[in-house]
Amino acid sequence: MKHLLITAALVCALGGAILPGTVEAARRRTSSPATRTYQVTGPVLEATNDMIVVQKGKERWEIARDSNTKVTGDLKVGAQVTIQYRMTAASVSVQPAKAAAGAKPAPKKP
Repeated sequence: MKHLLITAALVCALGGAILPGTVEAARRRTSSPATRTYQVTGPVLEATNDMIVVQKGKERWEIARDSNTKVTGDLKVGAQVTIQYRMTAASVSVQPAKAAAGAKPAPKKP
C-alpha cells in the first residue's frame, strides 16, 4: 500500500511538471481568433507606408500595414489587390453590468 501511494505521488508530481507544457503546446496548435486571416479584394484607392485603402463595393476599407507586410507585385493606385489581414484588439474597456429590468435594487443599510 505504501509503495502504491509513493508511486501515485510521483506520477502526480511528474504529471504536474509535464502537463503545463503539454497544455501550452496544445494551445499553440489550436487556431485562435488572432491567427485567423480574412481577406478583402478590390482596387487600390490609396497606398502609403502605413496603410492601403481598397474599394469594396460601396465601402472604403483602410488596412494598416508595416515593414513586415509582404507585398508581391507593383502596389499602386488603381491596381486590383487581395489583402489578407488579421483582427487584433488595440484596447479593451469594460463597463460595469447594468441591473436587469424589473430588478429591485438592494436595500441600503442604515
